[in-house]
Amino acid sequence: MKPTLSLLHTALLAGALLGIGTAASTQPSGGPYGPIPQTWEIPADAAAVIHVAPDGDPAASCADIDHPTTIEAALARATTGAVIVLRGGVYRTGGLRTNQGITLQPWRDEVPVFKGTRVATNWTKQRNGLWRTHWDTLFPRKPAGWWQRDREGTRTPLWRFNDDMVFADGRMLQSVGWEGAVDENTFYIDYETGDVYIGVDPDRHRIEITAHDSALIRTIEPLHGRPSDGRGLTLRGITFTQYAYRALEIEGREPEGPEPETEYGNDVTGSLLEHLTLSFCSRVAGYLRGDGLTIRHCLVSDTSTEGIYILASSDVLLERNIFRRNNIEGITGYYPAAVKIFNQSHRVTCRDNLVTDNHLSNGIWYDVGNRDDVFINNWVEQSIDGFFFEISIGAICAGNVFIDCEKGVRSLNSARVRVYNNTFVNTMASFERTPRSAVGDHFGWHPATGPDVDERHGHEFVGNVLVVDGRHPRAPLNFEQTPELCDRLTDPQVSRLDGNLYVRLRAERDLPLIHWSPAANETCGQNLGSLEALRAIDPAFEPHGVALTDFSGQVFRSIELRNLQLLPAIAEKAPRVDLPPEVARLLHRDAAAALAGANAGN
Repeated sequence: MKPTLSLLHTALLAGALLGIGTAASTQPSGGPYGPIPQTWEIPADAAAVIHVAPDGDPAASCADIDHPTTIEAALARATTGAVIVLRGGVYRTGGLRTNQGITLQPWRDEVPVFKGTRVATNWTKQRNGLWRTHWDTLFPRKPAGWWQRDREGTRTPLWRFNDDMVFADGRMLQSVGWEGAVDENTFYIDYETGDVYIGVDPDRHRIEITAHDSALIRTIEPLHGRPSDGRGLTLRGITFTQYAYRALEIEGREPEGPEPETEYGNDVTGSLLEHLTLSFCSRVAGYLRGDGLTIRHCLVSDTSTEGIYILASSDVLLERNIFRRNNIEGITGYYPAAVKIFNQSHRVTCRDNLVTDNHLSNGIWYDVGNRDDVFINNWVEQSIDGFFFEISIGAICAGNVFIDCEKGVRSLNSARVRVYNNTFVNTMASFERTPRSAVGDHFGWHPATGPDVDERHGHEFVGNVLVVDGRHPRAPLNFEQTPELCDRLTDPQVSRLDGNLYVRLRAERDLPLIHWSPAANETCGQNLGSLEALRAIDPAFEPHGVALTDFSGQVFRSIELRNLQLLPAIAEKAPRVDLPPEVARLLHRDAAAALAGANAGN
């Protein structure tokens, strides 16, 4: 990841964001994001109330808070509409299952914490300065069959794919491949003997090792003599942390090829996750399936391949969440994303989320066969690809802020991505197409769920603000296609390109403004240094666009405090174009002559 703007280093992101939401029309809102402390009331319509505590009695009546049962006993009793009320404290448990539409929530303002680790106490000090313990619950794993070892094997060691985690005073240690590499920041597991080796003194530190590979699974199988009721799970105000593999899973059927949306997503519907903290899962915080899913005010942090993984689910809403620090193990070749929305998920809306500090990960990735999705008013900072839309059809991306991402918006082999009124700082917007098709693809049927090779067009890029300095040497706007497509696909990917404001801060050398494709050369692309050069190719593009090149001075009210409203002198020069009614409605802005960028305050 490239360095941030020097002044941006001084800002405290979460606090600064709270200051940008003073005008009702600005995007993003400025929070609050993530879990909000509150007092939880028991729903009046609860079919039953079951009280639980970390030290509960399995045989207790659980009828009131003074006679709590265990979480295991409560889940065995709970049926449709029941509310399980959790006392605060640490629940060291896992492998929990339910197939009923029930609710789990705290008792009033207490904080229940589910941990997938046990405290390791029986250590032997060795002569070589390490400590050793035997551990019975280990989770060895090999890389997935599609992982390309011939490409990634020199960058990611095989032991990183094991699911075990070790913590010293809550600090995650990284895995290594032999005892000689163990120090105060690492651990080694001999899977043949079941021994764990650490380099910190367990008498001076609290050592926790994973003992469970899930916290709670909402299964669709019969359980406790009852069939699944098909109703979603509701989880509120709980922390799930330190689980091997994943913390949460909602089961459901997934298509393995193009299918009508009526054929999947309906095994479990209407799940609600709100004000949760999900952290330190060795693969994914949650595999979630089912139409009508809502994830609101959650913190998903310190995960590995994905934070949240949504599969084959439609009419989904993610709002006011924090997604941060995915790919904490630095695994390569696993295509990480803080949020992955996968496999023919339709009408998934990501609205007003904070996606940050994902230096080794993509931000929010819509992947394979998705349709008619909405990505609005999100703040995305320091991700590889912030909003990534691949092999899918139809998306509105509007009102977002992208800072210091390799690509803030990336459309790959997709169609009809409409990008309106976003702000990009040292970040590229990129539209790309390749010959990838369902014939001979590494992932089999995946490309068949999206547009054919000759249908990857119809994009719109309108009313955006793109600001870059000399540390961003590439063009802020990129259109590219592979050379083998140059003779086959001669029309641009974009159907409307207008009303954008380009600002390149003073640089020591001439740098491109736009990379354009197709072009009649060996690479099928060319760099353009001005809007005039673009208009010479096609005068229909950027008739109202404005470019300020070799610019010196401030552009925003305060980039240090993340206030990205344009200064009045810049706003006077910035283009104004009409918004499509559906975009104006999503952004709650006037459609007529909208000022370019997010946070415009018009």
